[in-house]
Amino acid sequence: MSRGRIPRWAALGLLAAGAAHALAFAPGPLPSWALAPVQIIALACAAHATLQAPRLGQALLRGWLFNFASYSLGLYWIFISLHRYGGLAAPLAVAGVLALSGFLALFPAAACMLARWLCPPPAQGEPDPSPTRRLLVAAMAWAAAWALLEWLRATVLTGFPWLNIGYAHVDSPLAGWAPVLGVHGMALLAAFAAAALAGLWQAVRAGGPARQVDARRALACALALLLVAAGWPLHGIAWSRPTGAPLQARLVQGNVEQSQKFDPALMELGLRRHLELASLPAPPADLIILPETVLPVFQDLLDPRVWEAWRAVAARNQATVAMGVPLRSPGADGQTRYTNSVIGFDATTPLAQLRSGVTALRYDKRHLVPWGEYVPPGFRWFVDMLSIPLGDFDRGERRQAPFHIGDQYVAFNICYEDLFGIELLPALQPGPNGEPGATILANVSNLGWFGDTWALRQHLQIGRLRTLETARPMLAATNTGITAAIDARGRVAAQLPAHQPGILPVSVQGMTGLTPYARFGDTPVLALIALALVAAAALGRRKR
Repeated sequence: MSRGRIPRWAALGLLAAGAAHALAFAPGPLPSWALAPVQIIALACAAHATLQAPRLGQALLRGWLFNFASYSLGLYWIFISLHRYGGLAAPLAVAGVLALSGFLALFPAAACMLARWLCPPPAQGEPDPSPTRRLLVAAMAWAAAWALLEWLRATVLTGFPWLNIGYAHVDSPLAGWAPVLGVHGMALLAAFAAAALAGLWQAVRAGGPARQVDARRALACALALLLVAAGWPLHGIAWSRPTGAPLQARLVQGNVEQSQKFDPALMELGLRRHLELASLPAPPADLIILPETVLPVFQDLLDPRVWEAWRAVAARNQATVAMGVPLRSPGADGQTRYTNSVIGFDATTPLAQLRSGVTALRYDKRHLVPWGEYVPPGFRWFVDMLSIPLGDFDRGERRQAPFHIGDQYVAFNICYEDLFGIELLPALQPGPNGEPGATILANVSNLGWFGDTWALRQHLQIGRLRTLETARPMLAATNTGITAAIDARGRVAAQLPAHQPGILPVSVQGMTGLTPYARFGDTPVLALIALALVAAAALGRRKR
């Protein structure tokens, strides 16, 4: 066998472990209690394989194989959007998913190589003079390198942090760290636990047939358990407090098939369905929330009678209606701006404002989806191959005023913006004129692009973690699911079944107060990562 190749059995083992890892990011088929242990055990396999790799190139390749399998399975649902709804031929759609997975896998693979470089194993046949220190340093190097590359994956080229390992721990003790260090801090601790477990297994194997191991060599594992257990008391801290009267909200799930949503012959059916659902007799509502792009055309192309019908819904309920809509409206420079937006209106909102898109309550999506909502330079040819409408928008401002509804301030985000927890934080801060920050978060999405797949449950898991980081409740109104209300402690208070039309009336208590993560963002965890990498470099590569 060539020195640069991985044994076939080892490659198959890494692919299998990566596939198991992909199951850990949302319930189904695994129960919620199993997600965290499966994630750590699967990642421990990757840690063991890469930290013991004979060469740096081997560490890179082993890490890439594990993560390629994890991303390919965990993101399989992208195939549906590319093929079924984007019109891309099946082989090309498969190639697109594999290419994306292969690219994303480069980030954690680089982390594996960095950790292996920081803490190389003893040369074959040479005794390890300080095995306890090496196991601890290896776990620290692995965790810091992994968390750093997770952060870079969320940042580089606008970022795509789906399947960050922190999301596997929404129901584990590590969730207590979310309001302190955010999802990247949870990833740091989860990676440390996986590497510590791998180190303990390596120490047991080194103990010979009797499988005896010096208790000191379990130090890294004990420290990992201590850090995980510390999440329990942290979870008990009340990071925010109730403010104002609860908001009575009604969430609408239209369940319009994606193939029909933008079909000119069927658009009216989708509009009528949402209008009928919003008009159903239900408990009184202060706010009615409809999903992303409820209106599948620009607002000024809509028959004025449709806008009058929506104002009538607001009048009958004495409520504010918030809906996702593509807007074209005048910008400050006099140029027309095209935005994926949420607008809010009530019975008194002038028709002229609705048709122009210039409403007092408005949120413009800031973090756009590459190829879906804007065209990266040099990729127009790829977008032209797809049948994705409304695909080139302008970005919204960094901080936009929350919607003031009753006693509450509701900060909207659209679709996968809730993956970027750091970008939700400005809305929690007081505004430039001293107006209060958001007391409730709201996400409007159209996950109809991905069918009845893991994407829906993974997205709900992401929303739950955002509530833990911010200590704010979140309302999620989606086209096909999962429409839900999540409380400020990450618990799903109510939800609608996916792929069924319906309304979800909920009472939501707004919260005020800032968690450490809301105050400082990713700065503390990046400082911890830098400190751990420096320490690992100093301790791991010095002569033993």
